[in-house]
This record gives sequence, C-alpha cells and structure tokens, in this order.
Amino acid sequence: MWLQREIVLKPRQRGFHLITTEIIEAVPELGRCQIGLLHLLLQHTSASLTLNENCDPQVRRDLAHFMSRLVPDHDNGFAHRDEGLDDMPAHVCASLLGTSLSLPICRGGLALGTWQGIYLGEHRLSASGRRIIATLHAAD
Repeated sequence: MWLQREIVLKPRQRGFHLITTEIIEAVPELGRCQIGLLHLLLQHTSASLTLNENCDPQVRRDLAHFMSRLVPDHDNGFAHRDEGLDDMPAHVCASLLGTSLSLPICRGGLALGTWQGIYLGEHRLSASGRRIIATLHAAD
C-alpha cells in the first residue's frame, strides 16, 4: 500500500513541540499496517522535525534554550534578513536538525523507542501553520 497525505499543523510559538499524536491521528491507516515505513517531510525552511524525549517537557525547553544560544537572533554576521532578524537563524536551525524523518511501522503503529516522540522545531518567533507531507509505504 502507498498513501500520501498533507498534514496541516496549527501555528505554534518558537520552541519544540511534541506532535506524535497529531501525526498518528492524521494517518489512521497506520493501524492496519504490520510492517512498513512512514516518511515525513516538513515543507518549510525555518522549522524542523526531530525525534527525541516524549515524556519530560523540560527536554523541549532545554533544546530551545540550547538552540537560541547556538544560533542567536541578533547575529550581525547574517546578511539574509528578508523576513526579520529571526529569519536566517531559523534557516540555520532547520538545516542543523533537518526537515524529514523516516520511521518504521511495526504491528499497527510507529516503532518508536519507549521515550521517543516526534518534535516540530519551530524556529521563528511567530509562524503560520506548518505543512507535512506524510508518505506511507506498507506491505499489504
């Protein structure tokens, strides 16, 4: 089976947001798959997808803190400022973390580790909703 779907996420503030449940709910066909792969592509250059701790929200806060120190908004070395001072730093963060994930499917669900969840990294101070293309490939 091949299936492709666009998932539209609501606008969020800068930070790391656990979106695992939203992804699973948007692709209910996962429940019928015994083995397969779900590929997620975030169609934006100023946000990211990553896999990390799904339990303690402090991890998401600490990641946001680290990224803001690693790539500060007001770095005078950046020439690209078309959409504001947070624009180029957001592009750097997205490049460092990436905009896609390929996740295994096993016995009707995502085969994530016990403490793993899917994060949307929102790197702009204010952004519109984000779009993800989810492509499911599973054995019939």
